[in-house]
Amino acid sequence: MLLLLTLLFKELLFHGASTVGEKNQDLQVLRPHHLTTEEPLTFHLIQISSFANHSWAHTQGSGWLGELQTHRWNGVLGTIQFLWPWSRGNFSKEELKNLQALLQLYLHAFPRVVQAFASQFQFEYPFEIQISFGCRMHAGKASGSFLNGAYQGSDFLSFQGNSWKPSSGAGSQAQNVCNVLNHYRVIKEIVQILLSDTCPRFLSDLLEAGKAELERQEKPEAWVSKGHSPEPGRLLLVCHVSGFHPKPVWVMWMRGEQEQRSTQQGDIMPNADGTWYLRVTLDVAAGEVAGLACRVKHSSLEGHDIIIHLDGYSILLILICLTVIVTWVMLVMVGSWFKKRSSNQNICSPYVPSPAFSTEVNTQDSRNSGNHLCLVKKSWLKSIFLKKWKTSLNQL
Repeated sequence: MLLLLTLLFKELLFHGASTVGEKNQDLQVLRPHHLTTEEPLTFHLIQISSFANHSWAHTQGSGWLGELQTHRWNGVLGTIQFLWPWSRGNFSKEELKNLQALLQLYLHAFPRVVQAFASQFQFEYPFEIQISFGCRMHAGKASGSFLNGAYQGSDFLSFQGNSWKPSSGAGSQAQNVCNVLNHYRVIKEIVQILLSDTCPRFLSDLLEAGKAELERQEKPEAWVSKGHSPEPGRLLLVCHVSGFHPKPVWVMWMRGEQEQRSTQQGDIMPNADGTWYLRVTLDVAAGEVAGLACRVKHSSLEGHDIIIHLDGYSILLILICLTVIVTWVMLVMVGSWFKKRSSNQNICSPYVPSPAFSTEVNTQDSRNSGNHLCLVKKSWLKSIFLKKWKTSLNQL
Protein backbone atom coordinates (compact mmCIF):
# COMPACT_ATOMS: atom_id res chain seq x y z
CA MET A 1 0.00 0.00 0.00
CA LEU A 2 2.80 2.44 0.90
CA LEU A 3 4.58 1.65 -2.37
CA LEU A 4 1.43 2.40 -4.38
CA LEU A 5 0.98 5.72 -2.61
CA THR A 6 4.59 6.75 -3.18
CA LEU A 7 4.32 6.03 -6.89
CA LEU A 8 1.21 8.20 -7.09
CA PHE A 9 2.99 10.95 -5.16
CA LYS A 10 5.92 10.81 -7.52
CA GLU A 11 3.68 11.06 -10.59
CA LEU A 12 1.95 14.14 -9.17
CA LEU A 13 5.17 15.76 -8.05
CA PHE A 14 7.04 15.36 -11.31
CA HIS A 15 4.14 16.40 -13.52
CA GLY A 16 5.49 19.47 -15.28
CA ALA A 17 9.06 18.72 -14.18
CA SER A 18 10.56 21.07 -16.77
CA THR A 19 8.87 24.02 -15.06
CA VAL A 20 10.21 22.89 -11.72
CA GLY A 21 13.72 22.64 -13.09
CA GLU A 22 13.61 26.05 -14.70
CA LYS A 23 12.37 27.72 -11.53
CA ASN A 24 14.98 25.92 -9.49
CA GLN A 25 17.70 27.51 -11.63
CA ASP A 26 16.25 30.95 -10.91
CA LEU A 27 16.01 30.36 -7.16
CA GLN A 28 19.31 32.06 -6.35
CA VAL A 29 18.27 35.10 -8.41
CA LEU A 30 15.08 35.74 -6.43
CA ARG A 31 16.02 38.24 -3.74
CA PRO A 32 12.94 40.10 -2.51
CA HIS A 33 13.62 43.33 -0.63
CA HIS A 34 12.17 41.85 2.55
CA LEU A 35 14.89 39.18 2.61
CA THR A 36 17.55 41.73 3.52
CA THR A 37 16.58 41.36 7.19
CA GLU A 38 19.02 39.61 9.50
CA GLU A 39 16.63 36.97 10.84
CA PRO A 40 15.98 33.83 8.76
CA LEU A 41 12.42 33.58 7.43
CA THR A 42 10.53 30.31 7.63
CA PHE A 43 7.61 28.69 5.87
CA HIS A 44 6.26 25.51 7.46
CA LEU A 45 3.30 23.20 7.33
CA ILE A 46 1.83 21.77 10.51
CA GLN A 47 -0.12 18.53 10.62
CA ILE A 48 -1.93 17.31 13.74
CA SER A 49 -3.55 13.88 13.55
CA SER A 50 -5.57 12.55 16.49
CA PHE A 51 -6.42 8.83 16.75
CA ALA A 52 -9.21 7.78 19.11
CA ASN A 53 -9.24 4.11 18.10
CA HIS A 54 -8.48 1.83 15.15
CA SER A 55 -11.39 3.25 13.12
CA TRP A 56 -11.59 6.98 14.03
CA ALA A 57 -9.04 9.68 13.27
CA HIS A 58 -9.06 13.42 12.64
CA THR A 59 -6.40 15.50 10.90
CA GLN A 60 -5.82 19.26 10.85
CA GLY A 61 -3.39 21.04 8.54
CA SER A 62 -2.16 24.63 8.29
CA GLY A 63 0.60 26.67 6.63
CA TRP A 64 2.60 29.44 8.32
CA LEU A 65 4.94 32.14 7.10
CA GLY A 66 6.86 32.83 10.26
CA GLU A 67 4.10 33.38 12.83
CA LEU A 68 1.52 34.47 10.25
CA GLN A 69 -0.94 31.80 9.17
CA THR A 70 -1.23 31.77 5.39
CA HIS A 71 -3.03 28.49 4.61
CA ARG A 72 -5.56 26.13 6.12
CA TRP A 73 -6.53 22.63 5.04
CA ASN A 74 -10.26 22.08 4.56
CA GLY A 75 -10.69 18.43 5.50
CA VAL A 76 -14.32 18.30 4.37
CA LEU A 77 -13.68 19.56 0.84
CA GLY A 78 -10.11 18.28 0.65
CA THR A 79 -8.82 21.66 -0.54
CA ILE A 80 -6.24 24.28 0.44
CA GLN A 81 -7.70 27.51 1.81
CA PHE A 82 -5.59 30.55 0.91
CA LEU A 83 -6.02 33.00 3.79
CA TRP A 84 -4.43 36.00 2.03
CA PRO A 85 -4.73 37.25 -1.55
CA TRP A 86 -0.99 36.62 -1.95
CA SER A 87 -0.98 33.16 -0.29
CA ARG A 88 -0.73 31.48 -3.71
CA GLY A 89 2.65 33.05 -4.29
CA ASN A 90 3.65 33.03 -7.94
CA PHE A 91 3.06 29.32 -8.47
CA SER A 92 1.10 28.45 -11.58
CA LYS A 93 -2.41 27.04 -11.33
CA GLU A 94 -1.09 23.70 -12.53
CA GLU A 95 1.56 23.52 -9.80
CA LEU A 96 -0.93 24.48 -7.10
CA LYS A 97 -3.36 21.89 -8.44
CA ASN A 98 -0.67 19.20 -8.24
CA LEU A 99 0.33 20.19 -4.71
CA GLN A 100 -3.31 20.15 -3.60
CA ALA A 101 -3.79 16.69 -5.12
CA LEU A 102 -0.65 15.50 -3.37
CA LEU A 103 -1.83 16.81 0.00
CA GLN A 104 -5.30 15.40 -0.55
CA LEU A 105 -3.94 11.95 -1.27
CA TYR A 106 -1.43 12.07 1.58
CA LEU A 107 -3.85 13.34 4.25
CA HIS A 108 -6.44 10.80 3.16
CA ALA A 109 -4.01 7.89 3.30
CA PHE A 110 -1.94 8.87 6.34
CA PRO A 111 -4.50 7.89 9.05
CA ARG A 112 -5.15 4.52 7.41
CA VAL A 113 -1.46 3.70 7.15
CA VAL A 114 -0.84 4.69 10.78
CA GLN A 115 -3.79 2.63 12.00
CA ALA A 116 -2.56 -0.35 9.98
CA PHE A 117 0.88 -0.16 11.62
CA ALA A 118 -0.29 0.98 15.08
CA SER A 119 0.09 -2.46 16.61
CA GLN A 120 3.53 -3.03 15.08
CA PHE A 121 4.74 0.41 16.21
CA GLN A 122 3.20 -0.07 19.68
CA PHE A 123 1.04 3.04 19.46
CA GLU A 124 -1.51 3.01 22.28
CA TYR A 125 -4.94 4.59 21.69
CA PRO A 126 -5.79 7.37 22.06
CA PHE A 127 -2.70 9.07 20.69
CA GLU A 128 -1.68 12.09 18.66
CA ILE A 129 0.94 12.59 15.96
CA GLN A 130 2.30 16.02 15.04
CA ILE A 131 4.40 16.78 11.98
CA SER A 132 6.21 20.00 11.09
CA PHE A 133 7.57 20.37 7.56
CA GLY A 134 9.28 23.48 6.21
CA CYS A 135 12.28 25.47 5.07
CA ARG A 136 14.24 28.62 5.93
CA MET A 137 15.62 31.43 3.85
CA HIS A 138 18.26 33.99 4.76
CA ALA A 139 19.35 36.97 2.64
CA GLY A 140 17.43 35.63 -0.35
CA LYS A 141 18.97 32.14 -0.28
CA ALA A 142 17.68 28.82 1.00
CA SER A 143 19.41 28.19 4.33
CA GLY A 144 17.96 24.89 5.49
CA SER A 145 14.89 22.71 5.73
CA PHE A 146 13.33 20.40 8.27
CA LEU A 147 10.79 17.62 8.78
CA ASN A 148 10.12 16.68 12.39
CA GLY A 149 7.60 14.27 13.86
CA ALA A 150 6.25 14.09 17.42
CA TYR A 151 4.30 11.38 19.21
CA GLN A 152 2.11 12.38 22.15
CA GLY A 153 3.74 15.81 22.16
CA SER A 154 7.32 14.55 22.42
CA ASP A 155 10.02 14.58 19.73
CA PHE A 156 9.92 11.26 17.91
CA LEU A 157 11.80 11.34 14.60
CA SER A 158 13.14 13.63 11.87
CA PHE A 159 14.33 13.52 8.26
CA GLN A 160 18.04 14.35 7.98
CA GLY A 161 20.09 14.18 4.81
CA ASN A 162 18.39 11.37 2.96
CA SER A 163 17.08 9.16 5.76
CA TRP A 164 14.77 9.03 8.78
CA LYS A 165 16.41 9.19 12.20
CA PRO A 166 14.91 8.72 15.68
CA SER A 167 15.01 11.66 18.07
CA SER A 168 17.27 11.51 21.06
CA GLY A 169 15.47 9.83 23.93
CA ALA A 170 12.64 8.46 21.76
CA GLY A 171 13.84 4.89 22.29
CA SER A 172 13.37 1.72 20.29
CA GLN A 173 9.81 2.62 19.33
CA ALA A 174 11.02 5.51 17.14
CA GLN A 175 13.87 3.40 15.80
CA ASN A 176 11.40 0.76 14.62
CA VAL A 177 9.35 3.38 12.76
CA CYS A 178 12.48 4.79 11.08
CA ASN A 179 13.59 1.31 10.03
CA VAL A 180 10.29 0.76 8.22
CA LEU A 181 10.26 4.22 6.58
CA ASN A 182 13.87 3.92 5.39
CA HIS A 183 12.93 0.89 3.32
CA TYR A 184 10.89 3.09 0.96
CA ARG A 185 13.41 4.83 -1.28
CA VAL A 186 10.74 6.62 -3.29
CA ILE A 187 9.31 8.26 -0.18
CA LYS A 188 12.76 9.59 0.73
CA GLU A 189 13.25 10.96 -2.79
CA ILE A 190 9.92 12.76 -2.69
CA VAL A 191 10.65 14.25 0.74
CA GLN A 192 14.05 15.45 -0.46
CA ILE A 193 12.53 17.20 -3.49
CA LEU A 194 9.84 18.87 -1.41
CA LEU A 195 12.36 20.07 1.17
CA SER A 196 15.18 21.15 -1.14
CA ASP A 197 13.22 22.52 -4.11
CA THR A 198 9.46 22.99 -3.74
CA CYS A 199 9.45 24.57 -0.27
CA PRO A 200 12.25 27.13 -0.90
CA ARG A 201 10.68 28.24 -4.18
CA PHE A 202 7.28 28.63 -2.58
CA LEU A 203 8.78 30.52 0.37
CA SER A 204 10.55 32.91 -2.00
CA ASP A 205 7.31 33.48 -3.92
CA LEU A 206 5.36 34.17 -0.72
CA LEU A 207 7.91 36.70 0.46
CA GLU A 208 7.72 38.54 -2.84
CA ALA A 209 3.92 38.41 -3.19
CA GLY A 210 3.24 39.27 0.47
CA LYS A 211 5.91 41.94 0.80
CA ALA A 212 3.44 44.74 1.63
CA GLU A 213 1.78 42.74 4.42
CA LEU A 214 5.06 41.48 5.85
CA GLU A 215 6.54 44.97 6.00
CA ARG A 216 3.36 46.51 7.43
CA GLN A 217 4.00 48.60 10.54
CA GLU A 218 1.20 49.48 12.97
CA LYS A 219 1.98 51.39 16.15
CA PRO A 220 0.69 49.91 19.42
CA GLU A 221 -1.72 51.59 21.79
CA ALA A 222 -1.09 51.02 25.49
CA TRP A 223 -2.98 51.63 28.72
CA VAL A 224 -2.75 50.42 32.32
CA SER A 225 -5.29 49.29 34.88
CA LYS A 226 -5.39 48.01 38.46
CA GLY A 227 -7.07 44.91 39.78
CA HIS A 228 -7.23 42.98 43.03
CA SER A 229 -4.66 40.28 43.62
CA PRO A 230 -5.74 36.96 45.17
CA GLU A 231 -3.50 37.81 48.13
CA PRO A 232 -4.72 40.45 50.60
CA GLY A 233 -2.85 43.75 50.62
CA ARG A 234 -1.60 43.34 47.09
CA LEU A 235 -2.60 44.70 43.67
CA LEU A 236 -2.50 43.20 40.20
CA LEU A 237 -1.24 45.79 37.75
CA VAL A 238 -2.15 45.21 34.11
CA CYS A 239 -0.53 46.75 31.05
CA HIS A 240 -2.60 46.36 27.88
CA VAL A 241 -0.91 46.70 24.47
CA SER A 242 -3.01 46.43 21.33
CA GLY A 243 -3.09 47.19 17.61
CA PHE A 244 0.57 46.49 16.84
CA HIS A 245 2.07 44.78 13.79
CA PRO A 246 4.33 42.88 13.23
CA LYS A 247 3.96 40.48 16.12
CA PRO A 248 7.32 40.79 17.94
CA VAL A 249 6.97 43.22 20.84
CA TRP A 250 8.73 43.88 24.18
CA VAL A 251 6.64 44.93 27.19
CA MET A 252 7.93 45.23 30.74
CA TRP A 253 6.91 46.76 34.05
CA MET A 254 9.66 49.14 35.17
CA ARG A 255 10.67 51.10 38.26
CA GLY A 256 12.82 53.83 36.82
CA GLU A 257 15.30 51.98 34.60
CA GLN A 258 15.02 48.74 36.56
CA GLU A 259 13.03 45.90 35.01
CA GLN A 260 10.59 44.16 37.32
CA ARG A 261 11.53 40.51 36.91
CA SER A 262 8.22 39.28 38.33
CA THR A 263 6.43 40.67 35.26
CA GLN A 264 4.15 38.02 33.78
CA GLN A 265 3.45 38.10 30.02
CA GLY A 266 0.37 36.47 28.53
CA ASP A 267 0.00 35.04 25.03
CA ILE A 268 0.05 37.45 22.10
CA MET A 269 -3.46 37.21 20.68
CA PRO A 270 -4.69 38.24 17.21
CA ASN A 271 -7.13 41.09 16.62
CA ALA A 272 -9.74 40.94 13.86
CA ASP A 273 -7.81 43.42 11.70
CA GLY A 274 -4.64 41.34 11.64
CA THR A 275 -2.91 43.27 14.45
CA TRP A 276 -2.01 41.84 17.86
CA TYR A 277 -2.91 42.24 21.52
CA LEU A 278 -0.83 41.52 24.63
CA ARG A 279 -1.59 41.64 28.35
CA VAL A 280 1.30 41.96 30.83
CA THR A 281 0.75 41.83 34.60
CA LEU A 282 2.66 42.56 37.80
CA ASP A 283 1.59 41.45 41.29
CA VAL A 284 2.86 43.98 43.88
CA ALA A 285 2.20 45.09 47.43
CA ALA A 286 -0.30 47.94 47.58
CA GLY A 287 2.31 50.24 49.12
CA GLU A 288 4.86 49.64 46.36
CA VAL A 289 2.84 50.96 43.43
CA ALA A 290 4.41 54.42 43.35
CA GLY A 291 7.06 54.86 40.67
CA LEU A 292 6.00 51.91 38.52
CA ALA A 293 5.55 52.30 34.77
CA CYS A 294 4.83 50.09 31.77
CA ARG A 295 7.36 50.29 28.94
CA VAL A 296 6.65 49.14 25.38
CA LYS A 297 9.20 48.59 22.60
CA HIS A 298 8.12 47.86 19.02
CA SER A 299 9.67 48.22 15.57
CA SER A 300 6.94 50.67 14.48
CA LEU A 301 7.94 53.10 17.26
CA GLU A 302 11.41 53.57 15.73
CA GLY A 303 13.13 53.71 19.10
CA HIS A 304 10.58 56.02 20.76
CA ASP A 305 9.32 53.70 23.50
CA ILE A 306 5.89 54.10 25.03
CA ILE A 307 6.12 54.71 28.80
CA ILE A 308 2.95 54.87 30.88
CA HIS A 309 3.30 55.77 34.56
CA LEU A 310 0.79 54.06 36.79
CA ASP A 311 0.60 56.92 39.31
CA GLY A 312 0.68 59.72 36.75
CA TYR A 313 -1.08 60.99 33.71
CA SER A 314 -0.27 60.66 30.07
CA ILE A 315 1.48 63.54 28.31
CA LEU A 316 -1.53 64.00 26.01
CA LEU A 317 -3.88 64.42 28.97
CA ILE A 318 -1.51 66.94 30.59
CA LEU A 319 -1.33 68.97 27.37
CA ILE A 320 -5.13 68.99 27.06
CA CYS A 321 -5.52 70.20 30.65
CA LEU A 322 -2.92 72.92 30.15
CA THR A 323 -4.63 74.05 26.94
CA VAL A 324 -8.00 74.27 28.70
CA ILE A 325 -6.51 76.26 31.59
CA VAL A 326 -4.67 78.69 29.32
CA THR A 327 -7.77 79.20 27.18
CA TRP A 328 -9.90 79.85 30.25
CA VAL A 329 -7.41 82.39 31.62
CA MET A 330 -7.30 84.18 28.28
CA LEU A 331 -11.10 84.33 28.09
CA VAL A 332 -11.30 85.73 31.63
CA MET A 333 -8.71 88.39 30.80
CA VAL A 334 -10.47 89.33 27.57
CA GLY A 335 -13.79 89.44 29.42
CA SER A 336 -12.34 91.75 32.05
CA TRP A 337 -10.92 93.99 29.35
CA PHE A 338 -14.29 94.21 27.59
CA LYS A 339 -16.04 94.93 30.88
CA LYS A 340 -13.60 97.71 31.72
CA ARG A 341 -13.88 99.20 28.27
CA SER A 342 -17.68 99.02 28.38
CA SER A 343 -17.65 100.82 31.73
CA ASN A 344 -15.36 103.54 30.40
CA GLN A 345 -17.53 104.06 27.37
CA ASN A 346 -20.70 104.20 29.53
CA ILE A 347 -22.18 101.35 27.55
CA CYS A 348 -24.84 100.56 30.10
CA SER A 349 -25.61 104.13 31.18
CA PRO A 350 -29.29 105.03 30.90
CA TYR A 351 -30.32 106.64 27.66
CA VAL A 352 -30.76 110.42 28.11
CA PRO A 353 -32.72 112.01 25.30
CA SER A 354 -31.79 115.29 23.76
CA PRO A 355 -33.47 118.36 25.32
CA ALA A 356 -35.11 119.00 21.97
CA PHE A 357 -37.17 115.88 22.49
CA SER A 358 -37.69 116.17 26.25
CA THR A 359 -41.19 117.45 25.87
CA GLU A 360 -42.12 114.53 23.65
CA VAL A 361 -40.57 111.62 25.55
CA ASN A 362 -41.67 110.53 28.96
CA THR A 363 -38.88 110.22 31.58
CA GLN A 364 -39.93 106.67 32.54
CA ASP A 365 -39.87 105.62 28.90
CA SER A 366 -36.34 106.99 28.63
CA ARG A 367 -35.18 104.90 31.54
CA ASN A 368 -36.83 101.75 30.15
CA SER A 369 -35.26 102.37 26.78
CA GLY A 370 -31.84 102.82 28.35
CA ASN A 371 -32.15 99.63 30.42
CA HIS A 372 -33.28 97.66 27.36
CA LEU A 373 -30.25 98.89 25.41
CA CYS A 374 -27.97 97.87 28.28
CA LEU A 375 -29.44 94.37 28.41
CA VAL A 376 -29.08 93.95 24.66
CA LYS A 377 -25.42 94.93 24.80
CA LYS A 378 -24.74 92.61 27.75
CA SER A 379 -26.43 89.74 25.90
CA TRP A 380 -24.32 90.51 22.83
CA LEU A 381 -21.08 90.41 24.84
CA LYS A 382 -22.15 87.21 26.57
CA SER A 383 -22.87 85.53 23.24
CA ILE A 384 -19.40 86.49 21.98
CA PHE A 385 -17.73 84.88 25.01
CA LEU A 386 -19.83 81.74 24.69
CA LYS A 387 -18.98 81.39 21.02
CA LYS A 388 -15.27 81.79 21.70
CA TRP A 389 -15.42 79.28 24.55
CA LYS A 390 -17.24 76.69 22.42
CA THR A 391 -14.78 77.22 19.57
CA SER A 392 -11.86 76.66 21.94
CA LEU A 393 -13.37 73.46 23.30
CA ASN A 394 -14.06 72.14 19.79
CA GLN A 395 -10.43 72.75 18.83
CA LEU A 396 -9.34 70.58 21.77
